[in-house]
Amino acid sequence: MASVEEPGRQRSKPPGIRLVECVYGSSLSVRTYQAIVLVVTFLAYASYHASRKCTSIVKSVLDPESSEMRISSWPASVYLKANREKLRASSDGWAPFNGADGTELLGEIDLAFLSFYAFGMYFSGQLGDRLDLRLFLTAGMVGTGLFTSLFGAAYWLNIHIYVYFLVVQMFAGLFQSTGWPSVVAVVGEWFGKKKRGLIMGIWNAHTSVGNISGSLIASAVLRYGWGWSFLLPGLLIASMGLLVFLVLPVSPESMGLNRDRDGLLESFKKEGVEEPLLRQMNGDKEKAVGFIQAWRIPGVASYALCLFFSKLVAYTFLYWLPFYISRTAIDGKYLSDQTAGYLSTLFDVGGVVGGILAGHISDRLDARAITAASFMYCAIPALFFYRAYGDVSLYVNIILMFFAGMFVNGPYALITTAVSADLGTHSSLDGNSRALATVTAIIDGTGSIGAALGPLLTGYISVKSWNGVFLMLMLSALVAGLLLTRLVIAEVAAKIERARSVNNHMRLGV
Repeated sequence: MASVEEPGRQRSKPPGIRLVECVYGSSLSVRTYQAIVLVVTFLAYASYHASRKCTSIVKSVLDPESSEMRISSWPASVYLKANREKLRASSDGWAPFNGADGTELLGEIDLAFLSFYAFGMYFSGQLGDRLDLRLFLTAGMVGTGLFTSLFGAAYWLNIHIYVYFLVVQMFAGLFQSTGWPSVVAVVGEWFGKKKRGLIMGIWNAHTSVGNISGSLIASAVLRYGWGWSFLLPGLLIASMGLLVFLVLPVSPESMGLNRDRDGLLESFKKEGVEEPLLRQMNGDKEKAVGFIQAWRIPGVASYALCLFFSKLVAYTFLYWLPFYISRTAIDGKYLSDQTAGYLSTLFDVGGVVGGILAGHISDRLDARAITAASFMYCAIPALFFYRAYGDVSLYVNIILMFFAGMFVNGPYALITTAVSADLGTHSSLDGNSRALATVTAIIDGTGSIGAALGPLLTGYISVKSWNGVFLMLMLSALVAGLLLTRLVIAEVAAKIERARSVNNHMRLGV
């Protein structure tokens, strides 16, 4: 007798899956379902991040620094020769961001986006554990595409009202919050615990791939008008939302399979696939874990607060790195806005390597906290050297930016994927599989508050000194590492205890 799900959890097969199975005359294999899940969720969340890069790329066009200020910081003849076309193209900027307070206003719309993203995240986790994730994710992606495009529409509609940009960013952030809890929960339904850090580290490359593709798309069309830098990423994520609606299998149950009673576990074993991450312990329907209960899971609060400071650093780079590069003389030359956008992608390339490396190391050591804290401590000198020596030459800038991205994004990727999966299936939940979206939302939502604060403070501090910005980032990395101290001590103590136990067994064996 098959288990009965709650009405809110009943799902039908996606229309695309039904069409393919109708054509082939049989159901797809478990491996095929898993491949679809990995590819579709990867593309979905990459498109989320691609749409976030728009404001980062166009900042220096909306708020161009006056030529007098730039010339005073570098010999006029050299500057004018290298940047004549850039000044000609963007010297006027776009009201209301081209005034004396333009940088602060840009920081405030970043705050609006990220605040509503963080606020929505807490609710999205609860909704994700109760609704059909395929429809929930589709609605979020289409809504994100709509409001991203509306921001760019101001270019053609000649809108210069600050409140318009503020409100559009608020709704964009709210719809963006649907993404992360949903994709992590879907992947968690289909994949097992073995090598979780490495698998999710590789899968989490969608974050950096999205940042890179978003930067490249927005930079490539910037010359045609900054509105295109929003419209194309907006259309991209809406299109990916349609793909999610058509083919995403959110769980084995949605494919007509029951993990325990319909032979799914045996099917996994026959195909050489390990047991799914969120295997239900019994056939009874489960009640979604409450918000307060999820906060009480051991380790959730520590990792959530750590991610607050980790994302503060990561999102400051996400939103301000191209702006910073275009205003820094590298080997005596200023780069164009488009070139700065292209160059900034090297930070995310380092992030891909960092995420995979952190996941692999944490698997080998079986020590998530030690790995995350170590990466955060290494980020401190990486940030210092990038600020101090990044202007020496283009090659030095690329190398230092790569290592900064690796150490900054490594723990960020680890905490939002493997750590969230660990805590969402913690032993204290007694096998309840309906906590992952909520736990993921709590951790990433708390981190997103830091992500909102970092870009906002940067908008104010950078007006006086970029040294102050980097000092803020280095202190944040230090605090992030220190917040994991209790968990690091616990992991070290556990390893020492295991080593003693092994030694005792060896002595007894002898």
